[in-house]
Amino acid sequence: MSINLRRRDLFGAGLAGLATIPGRAWATALNRGFTHSVASGEPSQTNVLLWTRYVPAGDAAALTAEVAEDAGFTRIVTRSETAAAASTDYCARARAEGLEPGRWYYYRFRTASGETSPTGRTRTLPAGRLGRFNIAVFSCSNLPFGLFNAYAHAAERQDIDLLVHLGDYIYEYGRGTYPSTADAMPGRILEPANEIVTPADYHARYATYRRDQDLQALHQRFPMISIWDDHEFANDTWKDGAQNHQPATEGPWETRKAAAKAAYRHWLPMSDEPYKAYEIGDLATLIRLDTRAEGRDKQPELADAFKLADDPAKALAAFRDTVWADPARQMLGAPQEAFLADTLSRSVKGGTRWQVVAQQILAGETKTPVDADASWLGGTPPDYVKQRFQAGVLAGKVGLPFNFDSWGGYPAARARYLGAAQAAGANLLNLAGDSHNAWAYDLANGGKPAGVEFGVQGVTSPGMESYMRGADPKQVAQALVGANPELKWCETQHRGYMTLSLTPDAAQCDWHFLETIRARSTAIAATHSALVRPGTNRIA
Repeated sequence: MSINLRRRDLFGAGLAGLATIPGRAWATALNRGFTHSVASGEPSQTNVLLWTRYVPAGDAAALTAEVAEDAGFTRIVTRSETAAAASTDYCARARAEGLEPGRWYYYRFRTASGETSPTGRTRTLPAGRLGRFNIAVFSCSNLPFGLFNAYAHAAERQDIDLLVHLGDYIYEYGRGTYPSTADAMPGRILEPANEIVTPADYHARYATYRRDQDLQALHQRFPMISIWDDHEFANDTWKDGAQNHQPATEGPWETRKAAAKAAYRHWLPMSDEPYKAYEIGDLATLIRLDTRAEGRDKQPELADAFKLADDPAKALAAFRDTVWADPARQMLGAPQEAFLADTLSRSVKGGTRWQVVAQQILAGETKTPVDADASWLGGTPPDYVKQRFQAGVLAGKVGLPFNFDSWGGYPAARARYLGAAQAAGANLLNLAGDSHNAWAYDLANGGKPAGVEFGVQGVTSPGMESYMRGADPKQVAQALVGANPELKWCETQHRGYMTLSLTPDAAQCDWHFLETIRARSTAIAATHSALVRPGTNRIA
């Protein structure tokens, strides 16, 4: 069913007018009533989770969620009750039940006094035989770095069935940290000004992000399946801590972790399960994983290999063969590993064509090219940048990856993951975010094909181009591909998003690169496509 709605028709003149109010004036205008539009997510064949935020004059308000077959709500199919309360920062969720598979629906929230939210549109997952399904994939949307033009572009499309956000939906840093004050885009002001640590901090940061008109438009038009990465907590999160968490000044990690989880679930239509599978007819099983907070052990530190080392190459080789290769180190944790292996096996045995794993980080083997030149950094980079670059080159010479925060830092866990896909006979499509750049890999395990990986570029967060200012991005990409047999293509220059189009005969990934994120525009600078045929686990 194709529905052609102009943005003003769907969102209403009231919201369109408010969206033009800048900065704090907008926040003041939206401090009562339905403040952040609507959203939907976690779809199945018969239900979907609906979201809104309503700030009443008192402590709480009862809300009714209505779902209809038409935008005029003359054919309402279900109603459900919920409430907006201070305990959830007035965010409200309602599960719409009894829906039909593969159908577009309209929804809204109403108060007892008759106030009505903006109208949203959502879709249930299809059942049975299916010819095509299109998924738009996003990651890494740092608000002060630029405009969410990727969200705006996707919101205008008519061919998307589902959104998947792979994390870094928000960033935890205070103003002037990442980005610096000089690099921050005027008018993209973070609240609170400090790094977010407390429940109130996390709620205020989500409120700031969700005021963005393009993010609201995206949520209003399509259902989303979302997963958190590290910046919804703090940089380089693992189950018991994070690089950007200091217990001495910021309190216990478990307290901050709980605050971050609660705020995420309040502000997004996401279920409480840390990992989950979704069936898309007979075409795909979509598996959502948590590679951050559930079972990950602490990332290995390359700097530890250099401590008191007279011979850096010898020290790196010892680090490679002990700390890095340790089979006991976990990425997912044993329960989640078992869930993943079982889900892959059941999907294949059930005759489902594609097994799509939506998770946060790159699995493709990626080393710094041994002939990488420090001139790539350009100008006079800080000493710590030069040191990290030089350490990466040395690490690459002994077969170590350049990013230990990805699957590359957990080779035994990676082998177990890809081995489970091979044992199941899966047509594995691994979706990855986190890196801010675009990647296409043929994943291998034990010298045999195991799957294909599509890595999505950031919505706004800068990639390698921001660190390698002295090199032509095409030169960098060519060197990376040449140094890494699994890597078939990459792009390290532009922001945007990607679309995964699934059919019984092929899976195609299209990367959409925007011309700019510093001015309001949905113009596309370039696109790139990669195709996979079932039964190959290789990019055609």
